[in-house]
Amino acid sequence: EVQLVESGGGLVQAGGSLRLSCAASGFTKDDYYIGWFRQAPGKEREGLSCISSTDGSTVYADSVKGRFTISSDNAENTVYLQMNSLKPEDTAIYYCALQVHTVVVTLSPSEYDYWGQGTQVTVSS
Repeated sequence: EVQLVESGGGLVQAGGSLRLSCAASGFTKDDYYIGWFRQAPGKEREGLSCISSTDGSTVYADSVKGRFTISSDNAENTVYLQMNSLKPEDTAIYYCALQVHTVVVTLSPSEYDYWGQGTQVTVSS
């Protein structure tokens, strides 16, 4: 059974930092992408960043480029999202997701197959 477990969310003041973790298990495919997404109340789910398991290549949404950094520890099957210079508009539930049915560089939520339960990030002004 594929499982994705996020951790590291919380409450932080504007300008602060958080590091989210996504521990993935229960799959054997070597070639995949893991992405980070977020969803604020009343808004659509937004793709933030993704990373390739094979070469570590990354993609970022314009909204987080230069502030957020995705990284991975393949030995631990864990992907991280370092979030710096946080803003109140970054407040949302953050999800990680696994793409295994194909290998496409995309931040579209519909292209991801498995999802974690999410972790709340709240940025106060």
